[in-house]
Amino acid sequence: MVAPERLIAPEIAARYGRALATVKDVWRKHPDWPPALGRRGRWAEYDAAAVDQLVRRAFLREPPPAEGNADDLLTIADIVKYTGLARGTIDGDISRGRIPPPDDTEHNVKRWRRATIDAVMEKRRGYRRAGEARQEMTSEDARPPA
Repeated sequence: MVAPERLIAPEIAARYGRALATVKDVWRKHPDWPPALGRRGRWAEYDAAAVDQLVRRAFLREPPPAEGNADDLLTIADIVKYTGLARGTIDGDISRGRIPPPDDTEHNVKRWRRATIDAVMEKRRGYRRAGEARQEMTSEDARPPA
C-alpha cells in the first residue's frame, strides 16, 4: 500500500495560494481539520487528500454558476441565491458602494444585470470566519492557482 501524500502548513499555503498565517491561524483551527500524521521538522504533517477535501468544502469560494444571460436582471434575493452570500452581506456591500447602483429600478424594484454582479464577485476577496463551513465544490472550481 502506498503511503498517503503528506503536506505541512507552508506547502498547504503554497498549494492554495493563501498566506501561511491563514493556514496556521484559521484553517487549522477548523473543527474538521484532519489530525496530524507525524512531523517534518517543526511542522505537523497532514494527509493531503483530507486537507484538500476540507479546503474545497470549507474555505474556497465557489464561483457563481455560469448559467443565464449576462443581461438577466437580478433582485437582491436573486443575488443572494446566485452568489451564495448572506442577505446582510449583500445589503452591506450595496450601502458601502461595493456593489454599484442598480441597473434598473422599474416599479421601485432594484435590479442588477448578471454581468454587473459577476464583475463585483470577481473583485471580491473571500471573507471567512474561523471554522465556518462552506458548501461542497467541484474539483474544477477548487484547482490551485497555476
